[in-house]
Amino acid sequence: MKPDKYQHITDQELLEQFYADHNNEWLGILLQRYTLLLLGVSMKYLKNEEEAKDSVQQIFLKVIQELQKYKVEYFKSWLYMVAKNHCLMKIREKQGKITTEINDRLATKPGEESDRQALLENDQTLELMDLSLKELNPEQQQCVTLFYLQKKSYQEVSEATGFSMLQVKSYIQNGKRNLKLLIEKKLQEKAKR
Repeated sequence: MKPDKYQHITDQELLEQFYADHNNEWLGILLQRYTLLLLGVSMKYLKNEEEAKDSVQQIFLKVIQELQKYKVEYFKSWLYMVAKNHCLMKIREKQGKITTEINDRLATKPGEESDRQALLENDQTLELMDLSLKELNPEQQQCVTLFYLQKKSYQEVSEATGFSMLQVKSYIQNGKRNLKLLIEKKLQEKAKR
């Protein structure tokens, strides 16, 4: 089946044909029409070409599985939501890994091991970190975000912000310390409730 000879068939007709005979080739034609849309959505959210390409493949598989189970009325908008939700889930997974990494870096002294464990075990650490990050002064917030969350080097942070290398290191060091104190304070307040 060549997709170009099916251009005259609407998405709805292709879906109905699939529901009638469950032949995945109909879905193949349908998905091929939207490959660029899926790649665009994935690039918009993930900002990484390789991850976006992988996501398109994963979304294809999810679509095939879901359409076996459910009847979809408006394919294009449904497909967009599947793609968006997939990308948001990937971002959350990545942020979870980054949170764990930051928490690992927060525990600097041996005596703070129990605090570190509490941070790692708390499923709301990401939320606390996000709230605490917003409480840092703008310079610290910007430098910490670029360095830890966007994995920029000191040099890249310096170039992106216009701060000197010394300022960047200071903002990151003080920001990290303040972030840790803010998170610990929120955890203590939460424990009192």
